[in-house]
Amino acid sequence: MKTSDFYYDLPQELIAQDPLEDRSSSRLLVLNRKTGAMEHRVFRDIIEYLNPGDCLVVNNTKVIPARLMGVKEDTGAGIEVLLLTRKSDNVWETLVKPGKKARPGARIVFGDGLLKAEVLDVIEEGNRLIRFEYEGIFEEILDQLGQMPLPPYITHQLKDKNRYQTVYAEHDGSAAAPTAGLHFTPELLKEIEAKGVKLAHVTLHVGLGTFRPVKVEDVTQHHMHSEFYIVEEEQARLINETRAAGGRVICVGTTSCRTLESAAGEDGVLQAKSGWTDIFIYPGYQFKMMDALITNFHLPESTLLMLVSAFAGKERIMKAYEEAVRERYRFFSFGDAMFLV
Repeated sequence: MKTSDFYYDLPQELIAQDPLEDRSSSRLLVLNRKTGAMEHRVFRDIIEYLNPGDCLVVNNTKVIPARLMGVKEDTGAGIEVLLLTRKSDNVWETLVKPGKKARPGARIVFGDGLLKAEVLDVIEEGNRLIRFEYEGIFEEILDQLGQMPLPPYITHQLKDKNRYQTVYAEHDGSAAAPTAGLHFTPELLKEIEAKGVKLAHVTLHVGLGTFRPVKVEDVTQHHMHSEFYIVEEEQARLINETRAAGGRVICVGTTSCRTLESAAGEDGVLQAKSGWTDIFIYPGYQFKMMDALITNFHLPESTLLMLVSAFAGKERIMKAYEEAVRERYRFFSFGDAMFLV
């Protein structure tokens, strides 16, 4: 299986640059995995496809304003630091641009000295370990100085930080939003629950590896980045009870899917657990937990396109993407959605 098998041609103007004013007014392409039939709807119509007894599984991670713009203490040269993973209280694994200015020992100043940092080490893939120095609470300083780490294909400035958060975001830790969830409003979620659909929360902190291209032509040789996930006891019970009663487990986004598939036993029972996952789902994978998937449109040749192809069939997905391009759907993080049933 080749990476190039997952290429499709996307006109630049179909990459959504801004979120819609009303989250739930995005378009929705519904794809039947068995028949290949497609329907064109509006996202809030999703409620028509959900049945009492189903369980909607959402990822309640919260994106931190992880992009910091600073200057080198000695030269005043501009430097950008992107927080990836917290290693200890004040030490983070980061991505620094330009890297050549961030050798071990280099000192960086942010916000006129409100936050300072020292580069400790260069680690794998050129990432830097950085120790921060500050007075007060780090999260509050970050909220004041940091910018949302929007994906590289979004060039517009985000006016409202909350538009790159889901309405149910709760636990700080992501460097990117679980974007399938951006379409839900509190009102739509209330309607869904009133219909008898259960809502389960899991956590997977999305890393920037989400946007890393697959650089090998043989798909099976690609190594996934690791991300931290949590499935709590009560939520695992809710999901297992849904399956036992014959309801569907419907994942909101590929991150919810990867969380469930990482925590599921071979017997198809979800376990309450937490840890790091580098699960890579591509065609041939046998799903243990997920019955349906709400997802956005993904980049050509990406691991996320491979995941949805594993679930709905590569030919069907590539046809659906062709249809979406023809129908001028909006693509990627702030774009439209698909429902794979």
